[in-house]
Amino acid sequence: MTQHQLSFSIVKHAHWLPGFASSEEKGDRVDFETLASALQNTTADSVTQAEPPPVKQMPAMLRRRARFLGRMALEVAYACLGDATVDADIPMVFCSRHGDVALSIELLQAQIKEGGVSPIGFSSAVHNATPGLFSIARQDRSNHLAIAAGATTVEHALIEACGLLADGAAQVLVVHYEQPLPALLKDFVDNAEATYAWAWLLEAAQTSKPEQNIFLGWETLGESANATQTPDQALAPGLAILEFQLAGSSQLQRRVGQTLWSWSRHV
Repeated sequence: MTQHQLSFSIVKHAHWLPGFASSEEKGDRVDFETLASALQNTTADSVTQAEPPPVKQMPAMLRRRARFLGRMALEVAYACLGDATVDADIPMVFCSRHGDVALSIELLQAQIKEGGVSPIGFSSAVHNATPGLFSIARQDRSNHLAIAAGATTVEHALIEACGLLADGAAQVLVVHYEQPLPALLKDFVDNAEATYAWAWLLEAAQTSKPEQNIFLGWETLGESANATQTPDQALAPGLAILEFQLAGSSQLQRRVGQTLWSWSRHV
């Protein structure tokens, strides 16, 4: 059995969901039971009925290039990064399991019907489109990347972020954002889904304030263990992790395949 652990501190956070918008400054908290009940059966089509985030900080010409999913990510990225200047050189890790897969399907359908796709549409469909827009709008040359790692997308984004901190970055911005898969892909859904985005501004673990530190550990289970995921949860994986963070819970465990992921804090 192989075990690993890393640690970090969240110095600022923000989240956005249809009907729920909050940041550290507002002091708001999400009623997660209500949220789970409201969003458990959210579909990609129902999201279109909600107003997208305003993303007021971004110039309108660039904002128009972002669809609903991207605007959620941009809203929390701006809220979390706040007034930090580009001189701060804060690396950014954007992560989404599926990205804007609905747009990808639209492009594939256009390819079939029309024999071609819109270059702008194609550039907006790739995973690094949203961090690219963010960096262009801020004229920020800081390192940014996009990660998709299946059901453990958030965990792998945190591993990457902690690697950047270990390499000398004073802070790292992590942005996570998701939407339910379109109905065409419903047979591939393997966990609860919802529409949401959140961002964390990270620093290295604090030795002077250990109560603020979060630990992420993972271990490879034996081959004899049943290779199944954690039993179905009411919340999407990223929301379960957000709940752990905001509620101040002492522990959260997620099993995916042969790996057990353990989130914890000293309380």
